[in-house]
Amino acid sequence: MARLAYEGTAYNGFQRQAKGLPTIQASVEDALTTVAHHPIGCMGAGRTDTGVHANGQVIMWDMEWQHPVHRLLQALNHYLPPDIALQQIGVADHQFHVRFDALSRTYLYRVYTAPARDPLRDRFAWHWFTPLAIETMSMAAEVLIGEHDFATFGQPPQGTNTIRHVYAIAVEPSGDEIRVSITANAFLQRMVRSIVGTLIDVGRGKMSLEQFKEAFWAADRSQAGPSAPAHGLTLTHVAYHNANMENQDEV
Repeated sequence: MARLAYEGTAYNGFQRQAKGLPTIQASVEDALTTVAHHPIGCMGAGRTDTGVHANGQVIMWDMEWQHPVHRLLQALNHYLPPDIALQQIGVADHQFHVRFDALSRTYLYRVYTAPARDPLRDRFAWHWFTPLAIETMSMAAEVLIGEHDFATFGQPPQGTNTIRHVYAIAVEPSGDEIRVSITANAFLQRMVRSIVGTLIDVGRGKMSLEQFKEAFWAADRSQAGPSAPAHGLTLTHVAYHNANMENQDEV
């Protein structure tokens, strides 16, 4: 297994696409196949959307490797494109499953409020041109903590279950940025972006705190505000009880 970082601008999300569109999974599998000299598949802990970034994605694969683990990290990073890199690699036991054993995932969304765009941040943060009421946004976000029906904010990747458990959520200032961090057992498709976009409506006074609560409790997708753009979102952490990793190497 390995911890993976990527800048998702040029990719159609993590998961390999049938149409052959560029994805993170396809790039990693190409590197694995090159190193192993035969086809190797991999699996990720989360399916990030088109344009979403990660510095805490966790992936797993199965292959024979007779050399030190750090040599595998070096070899794979050599064949990966510049906007994808393994950060840490190790050997997990045979019972480990990167997706089903995950206890939680944490995403960070960055918004910066400034009169003008900042080209050095525009790939990683959403520019909002007016001040936002952070305290009101934080009060709205606290409503989401716990196990609820999050149908207002997304659709399930498969099936019909829209119940999710949000363990923690924070709306915090950092200079001219507002950083929204959300930790949950799992997420619906576009759930974080929909939450952030609706919180922005609260912060700019378009939606009151009571209206936010009513929209959430309605479990109705049409009640949410516009989704925030993908480029402000980063998957930062996936938590496990014990990954049972051996020979762990980190760069």
